[in-house]
Amino acid sequence: MSTFNFHGNIEGPANFGDNGRIEINNGADAATVLRVADQLVDRLRRENPALVAPAQVIQGELAQAGQEGRAADRGRIRSALETISVGVAAGSGGFALAQELARALGM
Repeated sequence: MSTFNFHGNIEGPANFGDNGRIEINNGADAATVLRVADQLVDRLRRENPALVAPAQVIQGELAQAGQEGRAADRGRIRSALETISVGVAAGSGGFALAQELARALGM
């Protein structure tokens, strides 16, 4: 099953939703996502200090995107999340936070 994010008016014979508008998001606002990124940095400092740098890349990208009023660079975040996911142990707190962050960003 695929997941698609629609933003804007939906037109055509299957026009459904509120006034023809479908808004699907991943349920997390920017402040929540940034808070999870902060938790990830803190957790990795304790669990796996070698992976703090990629977590700080995510944290910095989210903060900068928020300040500039633009969308975060998903490719940069995805790459850092992959590095973290490969380096942390399955079932660890760091892995759980990386997964939560990926879900919140729709990755």
